[in-house]
Amino acid sequence: MSRSRRLVYTAVGGVLALSCTVPTAPAQAAAAAGEPVGTVRLVTEKRVTVDYPWAGASGFQYRPGTGSVTTVDYPDTVPPAHAGPDDLASGTDVMTTRDGQKVVQRHRSTGVTATVTLPADQAYRAAVGWSVLTLDSTGALHVLRAADGTVTADTPVTGFPAGARPVVYRTGGSVTRLAIVYALDGRTSVGLVDLADGTFRTYVTGDEATPELAFNDRWLVADWKAIRVDSEPGTQPTALTRTGERLEAVVGDRLLLGNPDFVLGGTEAALTARSLATGARDTVLTSSFGGIGPTPDGGALATAGPSSLDWNIHRIRLDGNGGLTTTEVARVPAAATAVQGLAVGAGELLLHGATPGASLRYSGFPLDATGRPTGPQTPRSPALAAPTCLGGDAACPQLEALGDGRVSHLHTDANGEESVVNTGLDTTTLLTAPTDGDSGGRIAGGTGRYVLYNGGSGRQRVVDFPRGATNGTTVLTRDRTAAAVWGQTLWTPGSTQGTATGRNLKTGTTTTVTTGAPCTPTDLQAVNTWLYWTCGTTAGVLDRATNRRITVPADHGPARLADGFLLRENRTTHELLLTDFHTGTATTRALVKLPATDQNTGGSNGRWAVDRFGGHIAHLNGTYGEVSIVPAGVPTSPLAQMEAQVYSPSVIGTSFPWSPVWQLNKPSTWTLTLANASGTVVRTLTGASTGAAVRPAWDGRTDSGGATSGTHTWKLTAHPRDGQGPDLTLSGTMTLG
Repeated sequence: MSRSRRLVYTAVGGVLALSCTVPTAPAQAAAAAGEPVGTVRLVTEKRVTVDYPWAGASGFQYRPGTGSVTTVDYPDTVPPAHAGPDDLASGTDVMTTRDGQKVVQRHRSTGVTATVTLPADQAYRAAVGWSVLTLDSTGALHVLRAADGTVTADTPVTGFPAGARPVVYRTGGSVTRLAIVYALDGRTSVGLVDLADGTFRTYVTGDEATPELAFNDRWLVADWKAIRVDSEPGTQPTALTRTGERLEAVVGDRLLLGNPDFVLGGTEAALTARSLATGARDTVLTSSFGGIGPTPDGGALATAGPSSLDWNIHRIRLDGNGGLTTTEVARVPAAATAVQGLAVGAGELLLHGATPGASLRYSGFPLDATGRPTGPQTPRSPALAAPTCLGGDAACPQLEALGDGRVSHLHTDANGEESVVNTGLDTTTLLTAPTDGDSGGRIAGGTGRYVLYNGGSGRQRVVDFPRGATNGTTVLTRDRTAAAVWGQTLWTPGSTQGTATGRNLKTGTTTTVTTGAPCTPTDLQAVNTWLYWTCGTTAGVLDRATNRRITVPADHGPARLADGFLLRENRTTHELLLTDFHTGTATTRALVKLPATDQNTGGSNGRWAVDRFGGHIAHLNGTYGEVSIVPAGVPTSPLAQMEAQVYSPSVIGTSFPWSPVWQLNKPSTWTLTLANASGTVVRTLTGASTGAAVRPAWDGRTDSGGATSGTHTWKLTAHPRDGQGPDLTLSGTMTLG
């Protein structure tokens, strides 16, 4: 299966949705090793169109797209004291099934049944309530109804024009009438059969071959002409102004209009009602389209909602004052879509899939400190086009969660040349950085503002996406070696065997540590004070805080370093193996067994991913569109600053706030105080980190709303969201211009 790495911005709108489940165990109960604490299902943002195989007084059935039929019961249904073919009004709750020349009718809320047997020379045409409409071999119409349960009473239809050819039979908001569209002398007409006595009356004649129509027991609207059902014979219908909407139903005196031919940009279709008595018009449901139709009790059903996760069926009825009332009666499940890549960073799961339809998008949802999903899926990028991946690109698409709410991937243009892309904070921003024609590369890592790119040419780049940037820039180019970025430090093999060198990407200063590696590493990874290396059949981790050197397994292919543990997949057994080394001794356990069939052969962003910023593990679980989250069960490091972007603004205000960024190593809640030159705190801001990044915005105003100026001392206090370790306190000064 090919996967995309050419992610191109396209103008596709909409809202994503995500369904998620968490175990029903009490919140305080810890999950067993390898047991998921939550499962999410990536769903398309396209709101599915439904149809209604049956609707009645006690409930209805709906079918989303090509899915299966779901039956919904109304909770307030009171069965009538009597129901049967002798009471046509009770037919609003009749379900009809056909078996050859027999039509079986069952009143759903009372259980009363009746059978209508069609004569041999009559063919079924339509049914509503207790009545069946047939056409005999001579072209005559009949209304059939059961009498005494099994005997069939036959009422010939009278008043139907001689020589007329029925074209369409249509049910509507009535169980006592049925509409027939017929052709005669080159023109098309619409009329109603009174099912009580079989009389037919023509109401509207026009030139439309198959005119739109809607009706109830009061009104018929056909070909945008309206007429009262009880009007005097010879009354001409009233022409209505065409609006480009569909005639959906008539409820009381209100004509429901929906599913317009077009809508203005930035708006969505709505279901509106026009009074057939006064012409007044109002909105019944916003964001409503697709499944709209009448019910035989004179009401209607309609789908509406802002997203596929909040897509509902509403019941529309008359209120006590002649107006309309709507009630949400069913939630339509969103359709699952394939997860084509996943990444976890700082308590956020980021999924890559064809959620807008033909295009791709990143979508994300938050996880709490235990790994449980805590909110619905939200769109986290523009829509992205997805041509086929380059040959042999088994890890496509490559995703790297950066721990600040953003994610990076590679974009390949039509010439095979790559760019590093950065997105994730909103649905409009897509930053890129060229690689000067390089191709066949990989994203080797990244945190916060810095992304490491290994080009197929043998050159390695560090790309910077700082706050406020409109695109990325390459801040360092070097020959390709094993390397890792953590915060503002680039780690590479040292000049002597068994060492590694860290280079500060801002100052250029370096530091060297002893890893004890017996060879030149082929892979380096850094998380907090942990530095992982591997070469051949040996691998180890250096704890830079204590100078401990820990031997870890080097089998089963590529590994991924996290905070105090290593994760890798045994491609033979499909076990996901977690090696815990935080105590100084490595112990390995099988975390979970992955599906035997790969969704994507790329490790760490195809089938599974690990949160390097104090989080947990996510993996495909074998069910289409689903991802499970498993806790790591390893203590996290204390809260620490990885990198910061603090500056003195030349201009400040509501439109130009002071927006520093402190990149921390795990999620937090924070308080930021600003004190003036005399030491008085003039403003206090609070919030929660975006990923692990603290991103406040100060408009230069005091807590009381006054203006301030000059040099201010800021103090940031961050509390670890997982409750592990002490608070982090940072301070400094900034000057308002």
